[in-house]
Amino acid sequence: MADLVGKTISHYRITEQVGQGGMGVVYKARDVKLNRTVALKFLPADLTRDAEAVQRFMNEAHAASSLDHPNICTIHEIDETEDGKMFIVMTFYEGETLKDKIEGSPLSVEEAVDISIQIASGLAKAHSQKIVHRDIKPANIILTNDGTAKILDFGLAKMADIKLTKAGTTLGTLAYMSPEQLHGDEVDERTDVWSLAVVLYEMLSGRLPFKGENEQAIFFNIINEEPKPIDIVRADVPKEIESVLDQAMEKAVDV
Repeated sequence: MADLVGKTISHYRITEQVGQGGMGVVYKARDVKLNRTVALKFLPADLTRDAEAVQRFMNEAHAASSLDHPNICTIHEIDETEDGKMFIVMTFYEGETLKDKIEGSPLSVEEAVDISIQIASGLAKAHSQKIVHRDIKPANIILTNDGTAKILDFGLAKMADIKLTKAGTTLGTLAYMSPEQLHGDEVDERTDVWSLAVVLYEMLSGRLPFKGENEQAIFFNIINEEPKPIDIVRADVPKEIESVLDQAMEKAVDV
């Protein structure tokens, strides 16, 4: 995608690029009509060529935009440029991603639990509206400067229909996927619970519960292996949290 910094799209004047990944490019922009700062996320071309996929995404994004919750990123609108580039307009939050915060260093038990409770609260709201995120991971959580956790990217994971062989699939995303996702089974809110447990484990230990040298190894470990017990990795984790992790990362899904 050509550099859009300095250009005006609709009534948004783009000031800088603030992020880029497999699910799109994010820019900071000024809404010149309402005089506010927003974030514009442009979706990759390969996610917008399939009309049915786009419609599925828009349906879910519209539903997500109605979720009024302090731990869910606010979506203002979905639009596209004159040449067909789809973008989402969201509130811009000052802060850092959870991925950046935990890079190479575990968090205190208290902070990890607080962040997990906030994420769980946002997910509970979404699940009450039959919306499943499908891609909970540290890169999709923004921590604002006042300590509030905001969940990003509702609907994008479903639209992407991630497969292990797809170009651009990252090991980071794979490492947070539930066994039923890897099997290609229909998923429900329990897949978000699994992913949140993986995130909590990583916040507490500074490492992922399921690792490997390549995608196939990570896939195998998620399906077949048990993570090292958190109390072995870190002695000060309460038994209650260990129990929560064990239950949330239970591989067998009750029907």
